[in-house]
Order: sequence, then structure tokens, then C-alpha cells
Amino acid sequence: MSAPTTVVPAVLHTPDAAAYLGLAPKTLENWRVAKTGPRYARLGRVGRPRIVYRITDLDTWLAAQVVDIGGDAA
Repeated sequence: MSAPTTVVPAVLHTPDAAAYLGLAPKTLENWRVAKTGPRYARLGRVGRPRIVYRITDLDTWLAAQVVDIGGDAA
């Protein structure tokens, strides 16, 4: 008998993506309407698509939000 394998999801649904980023799911929903925030994908029907976020897109978006407060103070 083989050892059980762990499947790591490639995408997260809105509640899980929000938790991953430390945000409320409603924040991601608002950002989608405002066409801002991390990239996402629509899967399924036009009238009721499933919204998913690729973990790589979440990481890329998060890295772009880093503020460099260092620098040379005169």
C-alpha cells in the first residue's frame, strides 16, 4: 500500500484567497467590481461563474504591494 498523497490546490475560491491574504472575502469581491486587486479567473457559466484565484497570482500581487520605506535619509 502506498503512502497517501497530498494534493495542493492550484487555485483558491474567494474565501480561501481572502484568508491567504489576510483580508475579508467582501474586500476581494469589491476589488473585482472596481477592477483592482489580484488577478482571478471565472470558471463555468456566464450567469453564475465560479471565481478562483491562482496562488501564483496572489503571491505576485502581494509582492507588488510591498512598500520600500528604506532609502537614504539626508
